[in-house]
Amino acid sequence: MISFIGGRLVSLVLTTLAASVIVFLLMQVLPGDPAVLMLGMNADADAIAALHRQLGLDQPIWIRYLHWIGGFVVGDFGTSLTYSVPIRELLGPRILVTLPLALLSMAISVVVAIAIGVYAAANRGKTGDTVVMGIAQVGVAIPNFWLALLFILLFALKLAWFPASGFAGWEGGFWNGLHSLILPAFALGLPLAAILARVTRSAVIETLGEDFIRTARAKGLSRSGALWKHAVPNALIPVVTIIGLQFSFLLAGTIIIENVFNLPGVGRLVFQAIAQRDLVTVQTLVTLLAASVITINFLVDLVYGYLDPRLSRGGH
Repeated sequence: MISFIGGRLVSLVLTTLAASVIVFLLMQVLPGDPAVLMLGMNADADAIAALHRQLGLDQPIWIRYLHWIGGFVVGDFGTSLTYSVPIRELLGPRILVTLPLALLSMAISVVVAIAIGVYAAANRGKTGDTVVMGIAQVGVAIPNFWLALLFILLFALKLAWFPASGFAGWEGGFWNGLHSLILPAFALGLPLAAILARVTRSAVIETLGEDFIRTARAKGLSRSGALWKHAVPNALIPVVTIIGLQFSFLLAGTIIIENVFNLPGVGRLVFQAIAQRDLVTVQTLVTLLAASVITINFLVDLVYGYLDPRLSRGGH
């Protein structure tokens, strides 16, 4: 097990470094000079050259990368070209919006998906299965931003249950902050739940056909007992894998959802940095998002290895 974790850790570090190199190089080839963006199109050439030296843009690209990644590792992400403040200061309050939103969305996705997926598998071929999977198919096809707009029209404007936009903040109490995130979380989590529900159904149905399930039933275990005690736990392995893969789509979805609901999170900051061509901020935020996805996949691998010990033993 130790060698399994060690191998995954090495893979985590190497993959994160590779992602940082790719992001850094892409930012270098994009059109636009950060010094010109900061000083304006009519800036004097000497002033631009001086700012290049100040920002280190006159150095070779590999030195700039080492300087940037060295600071990144210790939490020094550089200074935003747009706001002229350390990027770390921009990130702090926005993470307190995006992280709860992502966790709440994923929780909604997992709970809804497992509930309806297991229900559909237990009622395979029946009306309930057909209805649930039909709804899931529709959920797969609906873009989250369109679902968000429908939620705003129904639950915010018509029923007035939730705010249409903005974030109340955590200063006014936990419920005030959570209340602002419930509608965006459902808009973000339900389309993912539709995909996960189909995977859950297929995994449970496949597990129900295994010999150990028939043996358990032959020994007198009830149908529901065999389903929840044996079939569902053994069907979790592919489900956990899909949950890990969905996390990357979840982070991408926050960029859209936070803009629809005007939430001051990391996703909205990414959008604003791109619109304002703040390449330093974009570079840092994209690398952080990539590192988050890689880390989640690492944790999923550990859970996968725990659920299936054969993997941690090298498949023997």
